[in-house]
Amino acid sequence: MLQGWDPREPDMQRVVAIHNTVNERAWQHVLAWEALHACECSQPPRLKRFQGKPNEFSPKARLLNMLGFKLPFDRHDWVVDRCGREVRYVIDFYSGAPQPGVPASMHLDVRPALDSVGALWDRLRMQAGWVASGRWRDE
Repeated sequence: MLQGWDPREPDMQRVVAIHNTVNERAWQHVLAWEALHACECSQPPRLKRFQGKPNEFSPKARLLNMLGFKLPFDRHDWVVDRCGREVRYVIDFYSGAPQPGVPASMHLDVRPALDSVGALWDRLRMQAGWVASGRWRDE
């Protein structure tokens, strides 16, 4: 929930629905990253724990801010169990441009935290796949 916002009870059903939708979207992004390791593990990844860090900006968010982009309004760290190994993901939440008929617009930047060589390799592989696909031309 946005800091400093005091929702009224009638708003809560919508707030909960938006929150659930955003979490599901974040989980789908995590699963896309985890798909890089599907052949290593026969079990699906499982969310072990998460922590909100709204006042802690990720290094990537700080770098982008120095380049003129806005800071995210929230950050979460999610820890996923990948076959008994803990893998941390960083999720930065950015406000999106308002769209008619959409209650909330936001962009999620979901990626493995750079706390292992494997996480760095995953990020390089995913970026290379995105560039090779040509999808960046449409985004």
